[in-house]
Amino acid sequence: MNRRRHCSAECDSPPSPPPLPGQHVQDHFEVSDEVYNIIPLDNLSADHPCRRLPDVQASIAALGAVGDLPRPPFLPWKPEYDLLDWLGFHFGFQSSNVKNQREHLVLHLSNAQMRLFLPPDNIGSVHPSIIRHFCHSLMENYYNWCSYLDINPNVCLSVTDSAISSVDQRGILYVSLYLLIWGESANLRFVPECICYIFHHMAMELNKILEDYTDEYTGMPFLSSVYGENAFLDEIVKPIYDTMKAEVDKSRNGTAPHSMWRNYDDINEYFWSRRCFKELKWPIDIGSTFFMTCSKGKKVGKTGFVEQRSFWNIFRCFHKLWIMLILFIQAAVIVAWEEEHPWEALKSVKVQVQCLTVFFSWSTMSFLKSLLDVAMQYSLVLREMKWLGVKMVLKIVVSAGWIVVFGIFYGRIWDQRSSDGRWSPEVNRRMVNFLEVALVFMAPELLVLVLFILPCVGNFLEHTNWRIFRLLSWWFQGRTFVGRGLKEGFTNSMKYIIFWVFVLGTKFSYSYFLQIKPMVESTKTLLHAKNVNYEWHEFFKHSNQIVLGLLWLPVVCIYMMDLQIWFSIYSSFLGSIIGLFDHLGEIRNIQHLRFRFQYLASAIQFNLMPGEQLLNASGTHPTPSKLKAALYRLKLRCGLRKPFKKLESNQEYTYKFAMIWNEIIMTFREEDIVSDREVELLELPERYWDIRVIQWPCVFLCNEVILALRRAKELFDAPDKRLWSKISKNEYMRCAVIEVYDSVKHLLLTIIKYDTQEHSIVKTFFQEIDQWVHMEKFTKRYKVTSLGKIYEQVVHLLNLVLKPTKDVDEVVNALQALYVAAIQDFTKEHRDIHQLRDAGLAPRTTVSRAGFLFEKAVQLPSPDDIFYQHVRRLHTILTSKDSILKIPENHEARRRISFFSNSLFMNIPQASSTEKMMAFSVLTPYYDEEVLYSEEQLQNVNEDGISILYYLQTIYPDEWRNFVERMCWEGMVSETELWRTRLRDLRLWASYRGQTLARTARGMMYYKRALKMLAFLDSASEMDIVEVSQQLRSMRLSIDGLSSEMSTSVYEHWIAMKFTHVISCQLYGTQKAEKDPRAEDILNLLEENEALRVAYIDEVSKGMAENEYYSVLVKYDQNLQREVEIYRIKLPGDPLKLGEGKPENQNHAIIFTRGDAVQTIDMNQDNYFEEALKMRNLLEEFKHNHGIRKPTVLGIREHIFTGAVSAPAQFMCAQETSFVTLGQRIMANPLKIRMHYGHPDVLDRFWFLTRGGISKGSRVLNINEDIFAGFNCTLRGGNITHHEYIQFGKGRDVALNQISVFEAKIASGSGEQLLSRDVYRLGNRLDFFRMLSFFYTSVGFFFNACMIVYAFYAFWWGQLYLALSGFESSMKSGEADQNAALLSILSQEFVIGLGLFNALPMIVESIVENGLITSVWEFIITQLQLSSLFYTFSLGTRAHYFGRTLLHGGAKYRATGRGFDVQHKSFAECYRLYARSHFVKAIELGLIIAVYSLYSPVVGSSFVYMALTLASWFLVVSWILSPFIFNPLSFEWLKTVNDFHEFINWIWHRGSVLEKAEQSWEKWWYEEQDHLRTTSIWGKVTEILISLRFFFFHYGMVYKLGIAAGSKSIAVYLLSWIYVVVAVGVYAISTYTYIKYSVKAHIYYRLVQILIFVFGIVGIIALRMLTSFKILDVFICLLAFVPAGWGFISITLVLRPFLQKLMIWESVVSFARVYEMMFGVIVMSPVAVLSWMPGIQYMQTRILFNEAFNRGVQLSHILAGKMPKADFDTP
Repeated sequence: MNRRRHCSAECDSPPSPPPLPGQHVQDHFEVSDEVYNIIPLDNLSADHPCRRLPDVQASIAALGAVGDLPRPPFLPWKPEYDLLDWLGFHFGFQSSNVKNQREHLVLHLSNAQMRLFLPPDNIGSVHPSIIRHFCHSLMENYYNWCSYLDINPNVCLSVTDSAISSVDQRGILYVSLYLLIWGESANLRFVPECICYIFHHMAMELNKILEDYTDEYTGMPFLSSVYGENAFLDEIVKPIYDTMKAEVDKSRNGTAPHSMWRNYDDINEYFWSRRCFKELKWPIDIGSTFFMTCSKGKKVGKTGFVEQRSFWNIFRCFHKLWIMLILFIQAAVIVAWEEEHPWEALKSVKVQVQCLTVFFSWSTMSFLKSLLDVAMQYSLVLREMKWLGVKMVLKIVVSAGWIVVFGIFYGRIWDQRSSDGRWSPEVNRRMVNFLEVALVFMAPELLVLVLFILPCVGNFLEHTNWRIFRLLSWWFQGRTFVGRGLKEGFTNSMKYIIFWVFVLGTKFSYSYFLQIKPMVESTKTLLHAKNVNYEWHEFFKHSNQIVLGLLWLPVVCIYMMDLQIWFSIYSSFLGSIIGLFDHLGEIRNIQHLRFRFQYLASAIQFNLMPGEQLLNASGTHPTPSKLKAALYRLKLRCGLRKPFKKLESNQEYTYKFAMIWNEIIMTFREEDIVSDREVELLELPERYWDIRVIQWPCVFLCNEVILALRRAKELFDAPDKRLWSKISKNEYMRCAVIEVYDSVKHLLLTIIKYDTQEHSIVKTFFQEIDQWVHMEKFTKRYKVTSLGKIYEQVVHLLNLVLKPTKDVDEVVNALQALYVAAIQDFTKEHRDIHQLRDAGLAPRTTVSRAGFLFEKAVQLPSPDDIFYQHVRRLHTILTSKDSILKIPENHEARRRISFFSNSLFMNIPQASSTEKMMAFSVLTPYYDEEVLYSEEQLQNVNEDGISILYYLQTIYPDEWRNFVERMCWEGMVSETELWRTRLRDLRLWASYRGQTLARTARGMMYYKRALKMLAFLDSASEMDIVEVSQQLRSMRLSIDGLSSEMSTSVYEHWIAMKFTHVISCQLYGTQKAEKDPRAEDILNLLEENEALRVAYIDEVSKGMAENEYYSVLVKYDQNLQREVEIYRIKLPGDPLKLGEGKPENQNHAIIFTRGDAVQTIDMNQDNYFEEALKMRNLLEEFKHNHGIRKPTVLGIREHIFTGAVSAPAQFMCAQETSFVTLGQRIMANPLKIRMHYGHPDVLDRFWFLTRGGISKGSRVLNINEDIFAGFNCTLRGGNITHHEYIQFGKGRDVALNQISVFEAKIASGSGEQLLSRDVYRLGNRLDFFRMLSFFYTSVGFFFNACMIVYAFYAFWWGQLYLALSGFESSMKSGEADQNAALLSILSQEFVIGLGLFNALPMIVESIVENGLITSVWEFIITQLQLSSLFYTFSLGTRAHYFGRTLLHGGAKYRATGRGFDVQHKSFAECYRLYARSHFVKAIELGLIIAVYSLYSPVVGSSFVYMALTLASWFLVVSWILSPFIFNPLSFEWLKTVNDFHEFINWIWHRGSVLEKAEQSWEKWWYEEQDHLRTTSIWGKVTEILISLRFFFFHYGMVYKLGIAAGSKSIAVYLLSWIYVVVAVGVYAISTYTYIKYSVKAHIYYRLVQILIFVFGIVGIIALRMLTSFKILDVFICLLAFVPAGWGFISITLVLRPFLQKLMIWESVVSFARVYEMMFGVIVMSPVAVLSWMPGIQYMQTRILFNEAFNRGVQLSHILAGKMPKADFDTP
């Protein structure tokens, strides 16, 4: 990676003179004072709106209050310098760091001052409470660190009335010093206690400077030890950075064992003991052992914990869980052994005594835990931690002692029983003695139980420094800085206790009655089985016990993992209940919204408008009580009030609601998910005419007038009151009737000239109607049945008015017809011309003198008048018959409207005003993904002939039509302009439908747009709102697009102080230097988004292989019209070389974020304007306690927007949706164990920046970086919540290969988690029930996936043993009860089928949010799409990579790609990806089942055989065929043939060292086994032992050969290897002759082949004549020796370091190539058969793209590569 930029100008210039000591020097790249980030603080003459704010002025004044502080020597002091400059000069901080933290501090103090409920007495100063509170929150971790080490903090803030200003100044100095240290610490930000150590000593020096200390050696005023240009970076940060880098270099890019090098946690935990003060000292002693990294000599090694790779970690981390499970199964077997009910069996004294043996098991497992601690942590003892060694030895002695004590007391019970011959009172007394001993053994657990009931006491004792409690903590848990005080409140604890009581009760009941009890009965039968005739040589006696072990093994595996299933079941139903109580899914579609829409305005006013606007009449506290808020929400949800009447009387509320709603619809239009017509149907119009009711969206009023006319016709003779009551029952019908009446009246009065008699006639006519309506005699006066005729005439008139070319004469004729219908036909009483003239309803003059009526009275407005918008609305209300279920047409638009509307009726905190809201930032890490799709990318076609643009046009046809319509509205004449003048719009349209940075940036910029609108509405008057609304509608603009100087521009400075978006583009400097198009695209994003900032790492070459690194922040300056550099902070080295890429990328940019909160957003995420409106509400959650703590992480739900691309994408979407909704919902409450999963959570920024950052970055170990931030948060006493009233978009992988790579990354990362100290501490320090929740929601999920797969294999290898050994045959010929016993054992396989319950959370969540019928239908459809195959395949992926990583390592970041990867993948590519994880394992399992079918007598019973093998065959089929079922065009014959040829070429292509795995099988083969080279010795041994199973298969099969003639001698097995030798010899001869003679002397090669064939035939004939050889033996030999050969290859791979230098290695590679080809042919065979069958390809396409078919996508063109000619030409 090259980020270098050469500074030739600097190299050519003469060197500058050295700076004066302590001089504050600019870096090599000058940053102009005219350039600023948010507020211009360095330019005193700058006139910026923010600087005019009193709160900002007060903050600047507070920083500028230097007063009489001692000035730094050797440097002239300037009046404009402030406290941060003073600190920078004294302690050698970089000037850019000082500038950055100055703005950081000013913004924070200003925002905090704004949030004060009452303004300070002195408006020009910062309120003292703000400084003290900020100092306390920022120093909280430092205070805890000092308390833990029992040292006094060096922060002195004692408050007296006479020294308040001094305290404020000191407080600002302390927080400034901490922020300056943090801002320049680079990678040290991952080690927060190291920063505490540095701050502790620098604060001490600061105190000495402030107190005018005199240096005892020089007699001069005290100077800090860190002084001069870049002194802090060079003398403090760089030595520690260099040590970290040296340690990382020892990791060999993460392949070395974690125990061999120090990671970030080891460096940090070095500062958890007071030895850091003794060894490091201050100033830092570079000669300290801390800085020694060589392998020899005394040095500081691993600290606090050693990450050792072992399967035993699962027991060591969660030993309490396994102790519970083992103790229960032991007790259950003891009780079940008695042929009674358990409650009766427990009455037996004998059973009671036997149950006491559980204490042996308990103490034995404690002893095992102690041994494991020694085995894995012994290296800590060798490195200056002798007391840890003492503790380990004592632990082993004590646990072993308990085993001895229990043995003695237990033996005394049976001795007394033998002596007395009965269960005498003396025996009972000895039982009591045993229980007394057991009570002492359990005393620590009882103490834990007491502290669990009293959490406040427990938390206090864990934090106290009393020696007795420190000793107890050291003994039982190990004293660490983190992991203390983790207990929850009593109420929260009871919630998850009750949950787990139900789960455990169900699990243990099921296990006892349906697993253990039947197995015990069968075991007793099999133990007494006699005359078992084994058909092979027996090495051991008592083989029945071996059989029992094999039969119990899968049952125990299922017993150990099925708690995961019960947890899934209970959590699904409980999560759904919680979701229902949270009011999720109440508004699921537009039909539901129609019923609630009339209450939506009040909901918006109540939730989105600040509480200050809701003062009651008495002017009490602005925020209503929780009870009042709950009652108000109840009224809104249940419709117990009519808020629309309130809106009719309060126009301000109406305008606010309309403005928000219309802006939402406008964003939909900008995103092209609604059309212009749908905008008119959905928007709320401005009050152009004086309409007496709320003008609801047209979509809710369609058909209402027609229905009202029908109702009027039915009740033509009913009185007015009855008719109107019928109409008024439907609010929308009532409003529609009134609006149509008022609109027709104003329409007529508008198009008829004002000073004409026709105008007077129309006005009089409506006045007469109003009078009769008021008198409730309308139906008596007028013919209601004639309304239909008037309706037709009005519609005809509207059609004429809306015609593009208007004919006034036609309008006159329509008005005349309408006049006749209204005057003559409408009234019940006929009136002559004189009566009409008297009533003012006819002209006074005759027609001959004045012309025809309306002939000269019509005047239509100009075409661009807003009048026509309202006429179109009236026409739509009268004529539209669109179903509201189809409006809008776009599914995403309907979903977003429904979710937003529903969320406003949920329990959502009330918002603060924009001025008083918490400030926040969004941080997005970016590497080199797509920013915008380029023109070339849009045009280029893939191998199937499809371009990205055509694909998007086909997948999103409605959105493409809307886009073209929008372009036409903006002036486009022809679609050919899209490739010329509208190319950027085209690129943006395509990019907004992919997973691009542009989409993410647009979504995050909705925050600014939403805040701008909310800030305006917070204080705008009715006239302001009307003015802005009119401009928005007339110019078709959004709130962000106002060009005039209107009221909204006043709030721009508030928004800049409240929100900023920082994208960490680490390669941006390189991309600019290389003219990468992505750099230009990023610059365009900066230009278009004023609140956007880009941070990147700049590498500057200094010559002589020396480079300097800088963190740089840039923005686009709208005044200068170019990119400008804001900050440039020098780094100690390359920050990306120490840890994982993403956390390092986040870490370098986090110093440029602002605000109290930071939201973590990945670059494949999206945001929505309507959701951004609720951000103020979400931030209020930080102010409320959730349990006993305030939250530090606000979890947010996600919407997966890639679910419609393909069937795998849809399945992945359902899986992810259930996790980010139901799963995280129940994890947060009641389980209190939700972690941070990266995105889009909102974090308490200052809490995290003082505790290690928003992610962890150790190489490989923290590959799942985000969740470690959750671990760290929980261990440090944070609180993580989850909120579902707000959502963000998230893109996921869309093709099976991408999904599998992603799941491999997650599973591998989970394997690494089990090695980490975080998981170990959480497993040991959480209370028992939270520990259960933590296990089954994190690593336990992946471990149990392994257990399911292992159970399959354990079961079938056991069944194979039964079949090949002859045990089954013996049992089958025995007694009937023995047969029943065998079938009872076999039925345990049904338990494996319970794995299908893993899909239950998805089903339940879908029911909650989409309804029962919809969810059932979707479930049926997904099953028809073979979703079960997909989830079973994913199970294999998780199991393989988790197990392999846990045993051998090999975890790494796997890039999945985020494009539309739905094209056909070749067979070779699928084989490379799935050969080891799925194909080979499926072939092995299928072979076992097939052989079992040949030799098992159970096969005779078809029902038993099907029940036994159905799930297993399903797994085999899934693992082999899923990669092809979910791969487009896999069953097209020509594709299959081409794929096979490509696979064969890949297999035989030897290639070179430089070739990639995609080109050479051998290269791929070596890479696939790399983990075996770096694994530990125990990993190698385990792998060899596992591989021996293939030789057992060989052993069992040879005794089935006819040539064995029934012999059971061991010689049969030994002689069978002759076949192996012959086969190998034949293969070697064939290979040798092929290489030597196939080209130059082909005749010799053919001769050798003939000889081999002849000798083979002769050999077979001889064997047939001389022995009992059968022709079938040839095939049995193949079945026997092929697995043995694979076992041999597997073992040689483990021994590769020893064998690779020998000549035999080439033969191993050759044999492996043959096996790989054989596996490929086996996998390809069913694919070829299906490709040959007609109709299969169509069925596959239908399955794979079912959702797309339903949306009318032309997939036949896409999949066949027949892209039709585009509607517009490309250049």
